[in-house]
Formats: sequence, C-alpha cells, structure tokens
Amino acid sequence: MKITDTSDLWWKSAVVYCLDVETYLDWNDDGVGDFVGLSHRVDYLAELGVTCIWLMPFYPSPDKDDGYDISDFYGVDSRLGSHGDFVEFVRTAKDRGMRVIVDLVVNHTSDQHPWFVSARKSRESPYRDFYVWSDDPPNKDEPSVFPGEESGIWEWDEKTEQYYLHRFYKHQPDLNVANPRVRDELAKVIGFWLELGISGFRVDAVPFFLELPEGVTDLDPHEYLRDLRRFLQRRSSDAILLGEVNLPYEQQLEYFGGAEGGELSMQFDFVGMQAFYLSLVREDAAPLTKALGQRPTIAPESQWANFVRNHDELTLDKLSEEERQEVFDALAPEERMRVYDRGIVRRLPTMVAGDPRRLRMAYSLMFSLPGTPVLFYGEELGMGENLDAGGRAAVRTPMQWSTGKNGGFSSAAEKDLVAPITPDGYGPEFVNAAAQRHDPDSLLSFIKLLADRFRSSAEIGWGAFHVLEHDQPSVLAHSLEADVGRMIALHNFSPDARAVHLRIDGEAEGTELLDLLEEGRQELPADGKVQLDLPAYGYRWIRIVRPGQKRLS
Repeated sequence: MKITDTSDLWWKSAVVYCLDVETYLDWNDDGVGDFVGLSHRVDYLAELGVTCIWLMPFYPSPDKDDGYDISDFYGVDSRLGSHGDFVEFVRTAKDRGMRVIVDLVVNHTSDQHPWFVSARKSRESPYRDFYVWSDDPPNKDEPSVFPGEESGIWEWDEKTEQYYLHRFYKHQPDLNVANPRVRDELAKVIGFWLELGISGFRVDAVPFFLELPEGVTDLDPHEYLRDLRRFLQRRSSDAILLGEVNLPYEQQLEYFGGAEGGELSMQFDFVGMQAFYLSLVREDAAPLTKALGQRPTIAPESQWANFVRNHDELTLDKLSEEERQEVFDALAPEERMRVYDRGIVRRLPTMVAGDPRRLRMAYSLMFSLPGTPVLFYGEELGMGENLDAGGRAAVRTPMQWSTGKNGGFSSAAEKDLVAPITPDGYGPEFVNAAAQRHDPDSLLSFIKLLADRFRSSAEIGWGAFHVLEHDQPSVLAHSLEADVGRMIALHNFSPDARAVHLRIDGEAEGTELLDLLEEGRQELPADGKVQLDLPAYGYRWIRIVRPGQKRLS
C-alpha cells in the first residue's frame, strides 16, 4: 500500500491508551481521581509512547453505571475538576505530542437528565419525543444488553402511563435519534467538546445508538452516521469516530461506510480479539489466522483498533457455545470470574497465571497486527483485578503507581476510595509503575519498546496484510508491506520452542532480515527459504532490508 499525505490520518499509526479519570490519580486526596492528577501523569504516558489518550466518561452522573449514565453532556463531574482543569489537561497532552479523545455516550441518558425529568412529567413536555414511548410495546420481554440485570427493555412510567425504551438499564432511557431535535442537540455536544481541543470520540454502543423506533422509515441510520462524520470533519478535519460495534465483520464493514469509508474512522476488532483467546487456550494459531483472513477490505483512511483487554467484560459472544466454554474453563474456571454468560471479568495476567512469556507474546502480537493498538490503563504494568468489586468493576481498580498508601493513587482513607485496590499478589506491593520504570526487564519497559517499534514501523498501520504459509500450527506468521518497506512478524502460541520454515519471495540478492525487538541480523538466501527460530511463547518482528534501503531500525 502506498503512503501519501498522513497529516490528517494520525490514527493509522497511533498508540491509544484508555483510562478513567476517577481511578487514575487523586491529587486532592479525597479518594477520587481528578484532572489535576491526570495532568501530572501526562509525562508518564508520553514516556510510555502513548500518542492518543481516550477518556472514559467524566461527565456529571448519578454514577449508577460507572459514569455511563450521563445527566449533563456538556459538564465535568465536580469530583474530577472543572472545565478549566479539563482544558489544562488537553493543553498539557498536546504539548507532549498527544491527542485526546472522549467517550460519546448518546444511545441513552440518565433518568436524571433534565430532558428525561421533563419528559416524564407530562405527555405534552417539549422533551417527550426525545425518548421512545409506547402504550403497548411489541417486544416488552426482549432481554436487555445485560442479561439478568433487567426483566426487559421497556419500563412502565406510572405518571404518564406509558412504557419507555431502555436497551441497557432502566435508569438509562434510550434517546430517539429519529427526532431531528435530538440529532441537532447531539451535534451541539460534539461541536462543544471539539472546541475544547479534543481530537474525536469513542462512540459507545453504535448499533444501539442508530437503532430507530419501530415504524420509522424516513431516516437511514447509516446516512445519519455519514452526516455525523461530515459534521465532525467540517469542525475539525482530522478528528475521528472510534466505534464500538460488536458485530460480525460483514456488518462492521457497513459501519465503516463500506469499502469506500465515510462513516466510522475506526472500529474495535471484537472478532479478532475473541479468536485470539481461543488460540491462546488451544495453543493453536488457527482460530486467529481464520478470523484475520475474514477481515473485509476497508478504505485506506479506515482502521481496525486491536486490543487484548478493555474496560468492559471480556466478551466471548462471537464464539460458539462450545468454544466459549473452552475459554471459560481455561481462563475463568470460577463462576465469579464470568458475567452475563458471555464474558470474563479478569485481566490477562491473572488469566495466564502471571506467565511473563504469554503476556509478552500477547502484547507483541497486538502491536504487530494490522491496525492501531489500544491499551487499557494498567496493562502496561500487568495489573490484576479485584473480583470482590463484582462484574465489570473488577478491572476498574485504581492505577498502581507505587508501594505507598493505596498504591500511590490517593492518600485518602481506604473507605473513601472510589474503587477498591487490588488486594492479592497483583496488588501495588507487587505490581506498580515506580518499580517497573527502573527495571529494564519489566513489562512496562517491554511495552515501551513495542510502542517505539510500532511508531517507527509504518508497515503495521498502513501495510497490506498477508498470512505466511509454514509448517508450525502453533505459530502465526504474517507480513505487512507498504511503500516504505516490508516486515514480518511471528508469534508462537505453544509452550514449546518452534523452528519455522518460510519462503520469502520477491526480494533481491543481498536482502537482509533484521530483528526489531532484539539484536539479530541474517542474510536472506537467494531461494528465499529461511528458518526462523522461536522459543516457547516466542515472538519476533523482522524488517526486510533491501539493498540500499535507508531505514532506521
């Protein structure tokens, strides 16, 4: 693939880091993280190699759903700071070469949002049609997004004697995007935060956001998404929409805007992520190889976002029931480690019993797959979870900065902390940033290395992807080629060492194979046949250096 002007396509080679302000660093010691504390850790993120910070919701909220139940789309939760603190953080990040994107959660509001408070007072409220109401809903018993949490997706409102739609929790009524006034308000929200200096949005639950009320036929949801993208780029030409679309690949392609693009800029690869975990437990690259081979062709300006873990449950809903149970048995053997009959509430280090080889292989793979890597805070340290927190909150524990009180997150009393500290062998005494910053062999140092090599390897974000044939089922070998060069990556899912025999065609005499993650160089034989050795759970990134090629490796 030819790389032309990349100035407005920064996300193709970004390193994205997701964090929750309230659990990152508490600067005023009230037990809750804040924007002032986050600003004091921007240098840490820059040192890590992060180029884009993704903020989970920080808006005013009753906080019944970890901030995703928003009561003011324009505000900043007073516990976290002010608009001034937010702008100062964005400015500080930009000074260090980092962009900021924020969560756009517009499928629903809190039931305490002024729009809904007004809407449920009277059927004549000017905000009544901001939500979806019904006298007799046709699908009253349809399960919510969170099975077992709600009895259905319609809730009876006694005062106005109608049901309102909520595909998530009953305290999160769905907005009616078929209403042009709602669409106008959401455009104002987007415009507001762009004016404060952000570079785009991670759009929550996109398919639910675009789902229209029954009977609405005069609005094409994908045309509306195209309108949003056009509006975004009129206001800020290089701003992005990173979408949460947990659907099969062929349906995800629709949310990109087809092979031509024009809708979402980026989408998380849920299918590939779930296949990775199946490969991990089977010690066999085949499931992931198959999934990557099914990725549809997307527009040059579109991008996949690759991740190992996110802030929600680790969903396995795209696996078959038998495959899901196989992963459950290996990685979440206890019932409390699972949620919604589809997901795992653990972080990767605890799932692999702290095996540093498997951890490093997993993150090496994530950074080397075609697309953009996304880290969830604490992954760079190997943080664990607190199962006592329950459900998805298990992985949303405070960031572990040191061995100090509350892991250096806050000096407040333990009872005042916004979330409990991880208590076990993955707690701050054993896993923290201060110790790992001074250890060249730490996971933190390794993630820094990966981020550095990724940022200097445009082939990954831009290159054409091909799986390479070889004779080792446990190994995924793939190549990435762009006009700047070509590289290959190999990852071994097996606990045994493997010798991989490849044929690398099309290269001139004198071509060398240069290892990017450690010292190593060998000349490619004239017939292109080469043996590449991998230790147990081994990984290699190799740049193909052609005669006369000038690349800093």
